[in-house]
Amino acid sequence: MFDRPSAGNRAILVQLDFGERDFDERLDEFHMLAESAGAVPLAVIKGKRGSPDPKTFAGRGKVVEIGQAAQAEEADIVIFNHELAPGQQRNLERELECRVIDRSSLILDIFALRAKSHEGKLQVELAQLQHLATRLVRGWSHLERQKGGIGLRGPGEKQLETDRRLLGKRVALLKERLKQLERQRKVRRRARSRAEVLSVSLVGYTNAGKSTLFNALTKAGAYAADQLFATLDTTARRLYIEGAGQIVLSDTVGFIRDLPHSLVAAFRATLEETAQADLLLHVVDSASPDRDQQMRAVHEVLGEIGAAEVPQIVVWNKIDLTAAGPGVERDDCGRLARVRVSARSGAGLDLLRDALAEIARDSVRQDESATQPDAA
Repeated sequence: MFDRPSAGNRAILVQLDFGERDFDERLDEFHMLAESAGAVPLAVIKGKRGSPDPKTFAGRGKVVEIGQAAQAEEADIVIFNHELAPGQQRNLERELECRVIDRSSLILDIFALRAKSHEGKLQVELAQLQHLATRLVRGWSHLERQKGGIGLRGPGEKQLETDRRLLGKRVALLKERLKQLERQRKVRRRARSRAEVLSVSLVGYTNAGKSTLFNALTKAGAYAADQLFATLDTTARRLYIEGAGQIVLSDTVGFIRDLPHSLVAAFRATLEETAQADLLLHVVDSASPDRDQQMRAVHEVLGEIGAAEVPQIVVWNKIDLTAAGPGVERDDCGRLARVRVSARSGAGLDLLRDALAEIARDSVRQDESATQPDAA
C-alpha cells in the first residue's frame, strides 16, 4: 500500500481537453494557480478525451505517460486541473506512487496560505474539512487499520470512524463560530443602513486589480500583488465622494471559474456582504484575452450567492495595457454601464468617483421619493 509523502513541491501538471473552447487560457491560469501555491512545475501533460475515465480520470495510457514524466523529473506531486473523485485520486496515487491533488485541493491550499484574519482562517479550515470529509470514505491506508499496542487500543472503534467523528465535531464548532461572526456583521450592516450610507462592493475575477483600485480610491494600503487570490479577507473603508458624501467601499475575495462549492459555502457569510450591497463595481482585467469567460464566471458566483440582482457598474481596468483611453459608457436608457480606468496609473479614477457620486445622488432621491406621502 502506498503511503502519501507529506512534503515536496516539484510538480507535474495535468490538464485534459474535453472540448472546452478556452483550453489555453485555462492552462495559463493553472500555471499561475500552481505557482501561487508554491509548486515548481516541471512538466505539463496534456491530452484529449471525450469523457473522464471512471477509474483514473485520465485513462490507462495517459496515467503511464504521467508516471514516466513524474519518474523522469523526480516529481513529488501530480496536480490535476480538474475535480477528481475520491476513488480516482486514490487509484492515481496507487498507480503513480506519489501525491495527487485536484483543482479544488489546490485552490483550498492557496486560500490557506492567504488567510490572515481570524474569520478568514476559520472559513478556510471549514472548507478544507468539508472537502476532506469526502476523502474519508475508505480513506488512505493509515485509516483502514484499527490502532493497536499499549496506550493505543481504542474502544472498538476503527481509526476511520474516529477521524470521521472528530472531523464532524470540528466542523460543527467552526460553523457555530462563523455564525457568531455573521451576527456581529449584521449588526454593523444595520448600523450603516440606519445612517443611510451607500454600500459599494468591489467584485471581479481574481487578479483583475480590485485591491489596487481599492487602494487608489481609499489610500487604505491593502495588500495587492500580481498573483491569484492576493486578497482573501474582506476589507471595508469609508470613502468621501465630493457631491455625495461618504460611502462604504468593500474589497472582497476574487472569484475564479469552477470555484469549489465547499469554498462558496464556507465563505457564504462573507460573500453575503456582496449580496447586501447597494452597488457592485465589477472590476474586469480589460487586457486579458479571457475577459469574457472571466466575467461569466463572476456572474455565475454572484448568482450562487444571491447577488445577481444587485445594481452593477463594470470597471474596465488596466487600460494602460491596452489602446483604450479613460471614459464612461452608458446603456440605451442613459444609465451608467461601464467606466474605463487604470487603477495603477490613476487614469479615469476621477470619472469613477463622478459615477459613484451620481449613483449616490440617485439613491438619495429614490429614498426621498419612497418616503414622501402620496399626494391627495
